[in-house]
Amino acid sequence: MTTSTSTSSLDRIRAAALTCLLLLCGVLLPTWSASSHEASMAVITLREIAPGRYLGQWTMPPVDPTLQPIFPPHCRWEPPELVCGERGLIGRLSFMGLGSKQSVATIKVLPRDAAPQVYTVSAAKPIVMAARTPGTDLAVWLDLAETYVNLGIDHILRGIDHLLFVLGLIWLTSSGWMLVRTITAFTVGHSISLAAATFGWVGVPERPLNAAIALSIVFVGVEIVKLQRGEAGLTARYPWIVAFAFGLLHGLGFATALTALGIPQATLPIALLFFNVGVEIGQLAFVMVVLTLIWAHRQARAVLPRWGVALPAYAIGSVAAFWFLSRV
Repeated sequence: MTTSTSTSSLDRIRAAALTCLLLLCGVLLPTWSASSHEASMAVITLREIAPGRYLGQWTMPPVDPTLQPIFPPHCRWEPPELVCGERGLIGRLSFMGLGSKQSVATIKVLPRDAAPQVYTVSAAKPIVMAARTPGTDLAVWLDLAETYVNLGIDHILRGIDHLLFVLGLIWLTSSGWMLVRTITAFTVGHSISLAAATFGWVGVPERPLNAAIALSIVFVGVEIVKLQRGEAGLTARYPWIVAFAFGLLHGLGFATALTALGIPQATLPIALLFFNVGVEIGQLAFVMVVLTLIWAHRQARAVLPRWGVALPAYAIGSVAAFWFLSRV
């Protein structure tokens, strides 16, 4: 019993050091902490007004004013008009200026006699191929899948509030099996609400939603402080229940990035599926990195001073409280 308690305490000490590093990222990267759900994406909509002629409009203006779309060579882009001739908009699409300020950009095409098409470009995938419709072309569907997986990974890894919440869950679990149950419950919760919000079954205004997500991290911070004082709070006793409940909340936050793209109904199911897959890949990668660092710290037998153990829990609550106040 003593050995188990000692090991658990050391694990929390190591998690505290990792928390400090993440909090430092939160301080140094204010664009993340201000609102991680407001992904740095831009959307330009092209409405076909005549065969091969499109009228372009930024329906979600870019953060970086230098961002410009690059169309296939046979197309002529003279804002706001794009002329592609008889071939139409087919070929390579990319953006000039995509980088740290603008991580994701989307071209939404509204043909006169076909289903809408959405093409998303990111730093991970700087070039996409435009096609008339997905149809039964396997290559096009695989391209869509890759695009949304990358978008999901990008969103979760830029969402420092999501990562802090997951780190708090890791901190509050007392065994490997409980950690598996807790992370699984969080995944199930946010997958349900992500699907519900994406299909339009539920809707929550973005600003109060982001504030509520910040408040969930405040709650976890308080639970960690209770645990350090020897009081097992609700999360320490039933982490998987709390993870599922707050997972529903965080899933609505994930949905804001996906619904902002204005994805056509024809491709919405595959977009939802693979965006969620990307989120899970990113989340799993983060958990594995944390567990690997905890293992390495255990091998080094390093011990933090008492203040170093207590500080991160208070810092989590304080930073999350700041996010909450900045979002209301």
